[in-house]
Amino acid sequence: MFSLFKKKNPIDKMYKRYEALMAESHKLSTSNRSASDAKAKEADDLLKEIEVLEKAEK
Repeated sequence: MFSLFKKKNPIDKMYKRYEALMAESHKLSTSNRSASDAKAKEADDLLKEIEVLEKAEK
């Protein structure tokens, strides 16, 4: 119950955004391939940023 008021870790927020971008990329893949590729690239860039932050934390 008290986890409702906890602040989320910035990395967790980034993972959530990554998942949303990948889902949108998958949805676009059936109708607009270039937009799908752009979303996938944005998600990949975000994942690289997450990896850098995780290395910096350790």
